[in-house]
Amino acid sequence: MSTYQTVAVIPARMASTRFPGKPLVPILGLPMIEHVRRRVALARSISRVVVATCDREILEVVRASGGIAVLTSPAHERCTDRVAEAAANTRADIIVNVQGDEPCVWPEMLEALLAPLVADPTLVCTNLMAPITREMDFQSPNVVKTVVNLRGDALYFSREPIPSGRKAPDAGFPKYKQLGIVAFRADFLQTFARLSPTPLEIIESVDMMRAIEHGYVVRMVPCDQQVVGVDRAEDVARAIELLRNDPLVAQYRR
Repeated sequence: MSTYQTVAVIPARMASTRFPGKPLVPILGLPMIEHVRRRVALARSISRVVVATCDREILEVVRASGGIAVLTSPAHERCTDRVAEAAANTRADIIVNVQGDEPCVWPEMLEALLAPLVADPTLVCTNLMAPITREMDFQSPNVVKTVVNLRGDALYFSREPIPSGRKAPDAGFPKYKQLGIVAFRADFLQTFARLSPTPLEIIESVDMMRAIEHGYVVRMVPCDQQVVGVDRAEDVARAIELLRNDPLVAQYRR
């Protein structure tokens, strides 16, 4: 992994439709964006962490904490396009997009995400997924579900329940959610940003459908770590509960 220069970019904006201002919501004494940034920085294979935002409030909070933040265009409708802008002039082989609402991300997750790109030079993109353990998450439009082929490559992403719960409700078929943590080869990320938005990407409101619709392989990487994405205000309590006894918190709050 040391032969690759890997930079993590964390997109964040204040104008979230479901939870305005969430990057700066306090969690155990730190703004959420700082939990994400500091946890990502603990990954051995990440050489630099950059927060990409269109909001000066976020920029100032990150810089005041000693982090790197850059201003990006407010016109981006998809987070991956914001990441691509921030990474355009960055010297890196791999860019990791870590959503700013994933305060429970573990460094080991990032190592697992990067491993297939190192092992297979033909891959251009990897994406983390985790089992869905709650029926309410399977039904929630805030949780992006995915199904994969026998090689583990993404077939589809949707905010609807997939696969069909009606046809196999008790069959024990695994249900997975996308975690919003994606690794791109740096050149492919810029290619992705130049691709036209696609019909299913727009319908599902999921960036990665663009790659699939244009014929690219997105390798899904399963992980078992327990995480909580903060999509709505009520998710903050779940994140606090999970982080309260998390040993990493003591390391990066010093």
